[in-house]
Amino acid sequence: MQTKHLIAIDNFCENHNVDISFISSLQQIGLIDITIIENSEFITTDQLLELEKFVRFYYELDINLEGIETVSHLLHEITNLQHEMGMLSNKLRLYE
Repeated sequence: MQTKHLIAIDNFCENHNVDISFISSLQQIGLIDITIIENSEFITTDQLLELEKFVRFYYELDINLEGIETVSHLLHEITNLQHEMGMLSNKLRLYE
């Protein structure tokens, strides 16, 4: 596996002043996936924005892990509903 699309969790935590146990907790509740290569833990660059959002929720807004999980679920639902609404709007235009 190529490591150019991976970010070391140690580096992320050091740069963002985040405790590694927080990242492990996010992984345990299924909000992020951790890749282990040669005893080092990594996240994919695709997850970086989500992880930074979770860090802001936890450290700046003081939202606990259960709250982060709930907010994340609701944001995904909103995105799905917006996508569905756009598709339905496009179908409606066909009949106008």
